[in-house]
Amino acid sequence: MIFRQLFDSVSGTYSYLLASRIGGEALILDPVLEKVDRYCQLLRELDLKLVKAVDTHLHADHVTGLAELRDRTHCVTIMGDQSKADVVAMRVSDGDKVTIEGVELDVMYTPGHTDDSYSYLMGDRVFTGDTLLIRGTGRTDFQNGSARAQYDSLFNRLLKLPDETMVFPAHDYKGDTVSTIGEEKRYNPRLQVKSVEDYIELMGKLNLPNPKLMDVVIPANMKVGLKPDALKKQGLALSPREAIAHLGDPAILLVDLRESGERAKHGVLAGALHAPYPSISDSLKPGGMLREVANATKRRIVFFCAFGERSAMAVTAAKDAGIGNAAHLDGGIDAWKKAGGPVLAA
Repeated sequence: MIFRQLFDSVSGTYSYLLASRIGGEALILDPVLEKVDRYCQLLRELDLKLVKAVDTHLHADHVTGLAELRDRTHCVTIMGDQSKADVVAMRVSDGDKVTIEGVELDVMYTPGHTDDSYSYLMGDRVFTGDTLLIRGTGRTDFQNGSARAQYDSLFNRLLKLPDETMVFPAHDYKGDTVSTIGEEKRYNPRLQVKSVEDYIELMGKLNLPNPKLMDVVIPANMKVGLKPDALKKQGLALSPREAIAHLGDPAILLVDLRESGERAKHGVLAGALHAPYPSISDSLKPGGMLREVANATKRRIVFFCAFGERSAMAVTAAKDAGIGNAAHLDGGIDAWKKAGGPVLAA
């Protein structure tokens, strides 16, 4: 198991790199844009392949590294389904799991600091974003924050975890790197309240200044989506209505890039081949499943995913592999459903 806690001193942000050693798949939590060069250097040094990048919430004090990491590594970007970011490749809900080879994170919806705050539990440790800090809690006075919701997230979710669970927050300004649930129960001054009303009163009296760059950072972080306009201009993107019209067309092969959990949750398209995005490079290599199918059947491959981000990257990967007529479903299955396209249970 590889675990690295990385720090951005300007914003006081902790990012976390997680990996299993067997195949070298890696995941990063809360990356900072200015540190992307360092992340990529570390990935090279450790011989790792970044496959997923996760933000615990829409940050207000730094620009996220999600988009830059996606562009450099073709990783899957992930946020919670309450996020207002324009497009990420995958959105997760409370109770879902985020997985890479040898690593599994349980998704916990823990609003309060913002209305899109999520924590991620991995065995003996929990990544709490800005919900639970070391000897503190995240402010609740902007981005639809709520002290009442945060109290519930803290006392009825996070503090119910075993006392020995290690706490790794997204921020610290005092130099602390890790705590435990038990420590925070005993020594965190904001957790010594007797009721939710006491907590609301305490948080209401903080009167903190806004983060210095909030007016710039929040709009930037809401616009992290991949813009596949170039694919449209090249005729390599199908609108939902065009794709619906081609459903059942023997000249078209629909390829579903989503993970099994997404398919079970949101349904599948009739006749689509399942080829999860993390294995797309292998599938397109000589001898790979998609390459062999494309060569043998001469069918046009049309990739689709949840929102169109992974499928746009897959079209580029297919072109690089010599498959020039691949296309993708613009907007993914989300747009397909909104256009009235039929969906089957997985």
